[in-house]
Amino acid sequence: MKREYLRFFPSDLQLESLPRTESTWWRWRDLDVHVERVGAPDAPRRAVLLHGAGGHADAMRPFAALLAVRGFQVAVPDMPGYGRTRVPRRNRIRYPDWPALAADFVRSEARMGPAPLLIGASMGGMLAYEAATRTGLVDTILVTCLLDPRSAAARERIARTPLLGRISQPLLRFARPADSISIPMRWFANMRGMSGNREFVDLVIADELGGGNSMPLGFLRTVLTSAPAVEPEQAGNIKVVLAHPAEDAWTPVELSRPFFDRLTGPKELAMLPGAGHFPIESPGAHRLLDLAASC
Repeated sequence: MKREYLRFFPSDLQLESLPRTESTWWRWRDLDVHVERVGAPDAPRRAVLLHGAGGHADAMRPFAALLAVRGFQVAVPDMPGYGRTRVPRRNRIRYPDWPALAADFVRSEARMGPAPLLIGASMGGMLAYEAATRTGLVDTILVTCLLDPRSAAARERIARTPLLGRISQPLLRFARPADSISIPMRWFANMRGMSGNREFVDLVIADELGGGNSMPLGFLRTVLTSAPAVEPEQAGNIKVVLAHPAEDAWTPVELSRPFFDRLTGPKELAMLPGAGHFPIESPGAHRLLDLAASC
């Protein structure tokens, strides 16, 4: 297991003996989806961990490993365009592929045993919500963010500058003929808001499988125009635990509250003290792991 990301976690969470990790492949449409499975196959609990637009399985592996020592086997799929998932036509990746894949992956996992706990980090929070509501197979989701890109305030905060966020939708609609052209995500997204730890942010931005990745303009356009298949008022009895980093300078909790407040089913808001957008800091990282164990 690579330790580049793990070394930024609090010292008492830096595992000396690492849990079993297996790289597997799952066929979805014409993609070979890379899935890291961390923890014992016969673990008493199962979880699916979904990354956002700066992550991938290797970056999420520290959280997966820390959950594994708490009794989980964790499956971490690489979303199309990120990590090691094999995509034959990268220029055709569009955001609707992501929630469709996440939902089908949950269906596949549910056939192997009890429904897993569904965990979503950053943009993966809305993916977890989509997978849960589309399938009806998950009782609880634990997410660090519920960012609705239909919100003008959300678009302004996720972009590298507020002006870019304001003009992004009309600009990308105008540039639709260029959908297949790829650009580095850091040109659009405020990756520097990932953490207050400069060295950690440098690692994320330099990671060509994650934050240093390039994606088609069509992916960006469809992210910014996406809407959930099920609105929060119709989400039913799926419990949503929003474990939001308290020091998130990129997507503060105020951006997640409008969607969260519209949920009419069981829900809980728990702040992660001292933690930034990628919650590596203490005590927020500990709080996130405790919440997962108690879900």
